Amino acid sequence: MDKKTKGSECESLVSEYLQKEGHTILERNYRCQFGEIDVLSLSSDGVLCVTEVKSLTRRWAADEVRYMVDGRKMMRLKKTLEHYLASGSKIRYNSIRFDVATVTDAHVTYYRGEF
Repeated sequence: MDKKTKGSECESLVSEYLQKEGHTILERNYRCQFGEIDVLSLSSDGVLCVTEVKSLTRRWAADEVRYMVDGRKMMRLKKTLEHYLASGSKIRYNSIRFDVATVTDAHVTYYRGEF
């Protein structure tokens, strides 16, 4: 399986997980000149969630997850979100949160506010 296909499958699993948790999926693979947001969702309590999806061959300890997104990637995600919000989006939200979701052997582990 190529990297793009595997990434798409992992993002689908994460999107399904989020929907079961009460999120509305707003975008998948939103791209602009600054970067890409894997999954953008709105939680039932109004939190706009930017989720970085990682496909892993092994499970990581919870305290290691923060190392999955470096400073450059975080800056790109923030700029990409700013672009999305400035592009005419009419989304109402209470706050913004940046999360990481890992997929290992079709198992989703979701880390809220990891970066």
